[in-house]
Amino acid sequence: MPAQEHQRRPIGPARYPVPDAATYLAGGWRIARTVRDLCTGAEGSFHGTAQFRPDAAGAGLLHIEEGELTWAGTVHPASRTLRLRPLPDGTARITFADGRPFHDLDLRTGRWTAVHPCADDRYEGIFTVIAADEWHLEWRVGGPAKEQLLRSVYRRAPVTP
Repeated sequence: MPAQEHQRRPIGPARYPVPDAATYLAGGWRIARTVRDLCTGAEGSFHGTAQFRPDAAGAGLLHIEEGELTWAGTVHPASRTLRLRPLPDGTARITFADGRPFHDLDLRTGRWTAVHPCADDRYEGIFTVIAADEWHLEWRVGGPAKEQLLRSVYRRAPVTP
């Protein structure tokens, strides 16, 4: 099986077409995420920020998320780092911080689906651009040991002087 799979067709009607993913995402965002274990019904949340800033390691953007994950009544610091590599047609290739492939990203219609196999698990993501300052991301994660649904709302953070 290839390291990544993706679908080139958008799901449903376009919301807010984005001709260039990197230009749209650049800057700061606030994140509100719900996390649900579909096997047990347990729920948690993540609140934090995302920064898409120039990547000193090469062309593109570094995507850094930082915040707090609340799970089972306990609050934990949480973070992740990804890299966004823009392509000439306005799409982008997303990799993990260490360069391993994650998925492609095409927001030109305002919606995109991505699939990423990870060992025995399968990640299915739906990206939906709502407006110039808001986009949503839903990941469904399935595998032998987990069934999860993560729903995130990203809203552009105000620019501070």
